[in-house]
Order: sequence, then C-alpha cells, then structure tokens
Amino acid sequence: MIDPSQRQDYLSAMGIAEWVPRAPAPSPADALALLDRHAPLDWESLAAAVATCERCELHRGRTQTVFGEGPRAPQWLVIGEAPGQEEDRLGEPFVGRAGQLLNAMLGALGLARGEVFIANILKCRPPSSRDPHAEEITACAGWLVRQIELLAPQIILCVGRIAAQSLLGTSAPLAKLRGQPHVYGATHIPVVVTYHPAYLLRSPLEKRQAWQDLLLARSVLAGLP
Repeated sequence: MIDPSQRQDYLSAMGIAEWVPRAPAPSPADALALLDRHAPLDWESLAAAVATCERCELHRGRTQTVFGEGPRAPQWLVIGEAPGQEEDRLGEPFVGRAGQLLNAMLGALGLARGEVFIANILKCRPPSSRDPHAEEITACAGWLVRQIELLAPQIILCVGRIAAQSLLGTSAPLAKLRGQPHVYGATHIPVVVTYHPAYLLRSPLEKRQAWQDLLLARSVLAGLP
C-alpha cells in the first residue's frame, strides 16, 4: 500500500490540489464462445493462446501481444483501450507518460501499481495507434472475458470511452457513463468509468473530474459486503 504521506505527491503529479456511436460488444457468454475451446483455459494456457493469437489482422503488424500485468487475485482491475507503440515494444500495458499518470492516479487512492491488474480491450496494437475497429474488439473479446473470470476482481475501472463502451456493450458517450457505477455482466462486478490518462495529458482541466471518478470507485468498493 502507498504511504498516506505520499498521497499529496501523487495528487500533485495528477495536477490536482488535494480536496476531499460504436457497435455493441459481444456479451461475456458470446465472447467466450468465440474462443472455440473444449475446456476453460487456465492462466498459463490463456497467456500462451493470447501470445499466438491470429484472430484478426492486427497480429500481422505487432511486435508482441500485451497480455496485461498484475496480481492474479486483485481487488482492482484497470481496463484500457489498446497497446500503443511503447506497449507493443515492451509487452507491458500503460507505459510512458500515460502510464506514469495512471500510476499517479492509483497512488492518489493509496494503491501501488503492483496491487492492481492492468489490461486492455485489445491485446495487439492497432496501426499508428488508431482507434480499434469493431471486428477487432469482437475477435479479442473472449480473451478479456476469460481474464476477468480468472481474476475475479472486486471492482473494474474503465479508462476511456472505447474501453467503457466495449466492456459494457453500449454506445453511450463517456459523459453519460461517468459519475455512476455500472455492473459487468452476470457477475455484477461494479464498473466505474473515467477518462483515459492519455486524454488527461491533453486536457489537464479534466483531471479534477477524473479524481471524482476515482473517489466514486473507492466509495463503491468500500460499500461492498
């Protein structure tokens, strides 16, 4: 856990003074059906399958897949959109400036990066880091669904419009998805939506609203039985 005395440092890194239409994604069941499997994949088999996945054309241009990283039984699961250039090179999610800001956001909640699992809707980088296409999201959906099954997080934090729309199966704009908790599928895992760190780097005035989203997520988690 982060030392409470460091909380202001992380808030400062976020630039905050401390103060208290897309095609619907397949349902979790449909996404798992896309895996064409005879038995549920365990963690190692799932990682191996993702590493060799050729379910869409994105595999042709990747350096490597980005499976995700973090503990296998986390309270928090953070889901972003897709790997970028640095993520594709290193095989890790959320590196570079956006990753540093995400670390600061987590730190403001008293969380170290190593305490949360971080993944993306897509496991391969789209060309020139463009937005994912609907068919790419569909092809990749089963991998994330199985990750969520195995991780069984207590709360999911979706960062960015595409991640939120894909996970929740909606075309609602980000402004409509923020500010209230949602639930993921039949598991009813709470989902809170906020801005993507890359967007916050371009629009720093929105960091205060992002902080409110993080406080909402913390309060939702605190209220769970």
